[in-house]
Amino acid sequence: MSVNAAYTECVSDMFHICRDYSNVCSKPSTHKTKLKENKMDTLNQGKEDKNKDIIENNNKNNSGNRNTKSAQFKVAFITQAAVIAALYVVLVIMFNYCSFGPIQFRIAEALTILPYFTPAAIPGLFVGCLLSNILGGAAIWDIIFGSIATLIGAIGTYALRKNKWLAPLPPIIANTLIVPFVLRYAYGSEGVFAMFFVTIGASEFIVCGVIGMLLLFALNPVRNVIFKGVE
Repeated sequence: MSVNAAYTECVSDMFHICRDYSNVCSKPSTHKTKLKENKMDTLNQGKEDKNKDIIENNNKNNSGNRNTKSAQFKVAFITQAAVIAALYVVLVIMFNYCSFGPIQFRIAEALTILPYFTPAAIPGLFVGCLLSNILGGAAIWDIIFGSIATLIGAIGTYALRKNKWLAPLPPIIANTLIVPFVLRYAYGSEGVFAMFFVTIGASEFIVCGVIGMLLLFALNPVRNVIFKGVE
């Protein structure tokens, strides 16, 4: 074998030895890199799962708070409506002698200003008027249309709650336009039909426009206490 051939074979052997050594040495490094990558993936996955849990817990808490507020609103709404209905009935019974008839002075109608403070007053006034008319022995048409007049007035007051000076107008107008027809056709009340509009309108003006406004100014400073949760 010539010197050049021997030299070439020696270089080739050295090349193969170095290549094999390089492959052997690189395998642990690749393995360690994969381990690091797996650990990073695990950590990232853990962080993502933790973030998801936090978001889910926040959503549950928000949903729970909404449900709690909704339940509190319902309780407060029903309670206020029931109290207002009871007050209306009590006032009609106490002043029964002037709460019915062609010349009536229904003090309970002053409560029609309450929708200015709370929407719970709308069903409260309607139910209160309905019950008081039934308990007071009113005619069926008075029970129906008299209660509807109070309901219309309550809704109107709530609609005009932005302006306290306009708030008493809806019950005054509703009762002035509806009650005279009830007196004439449900009770057959005698007298000049036009005078029914005058007497009912005047009494509603005094009760709702004067007494009702006095009640509004009296309750306004404590509205956040009395009507809390339903405003």
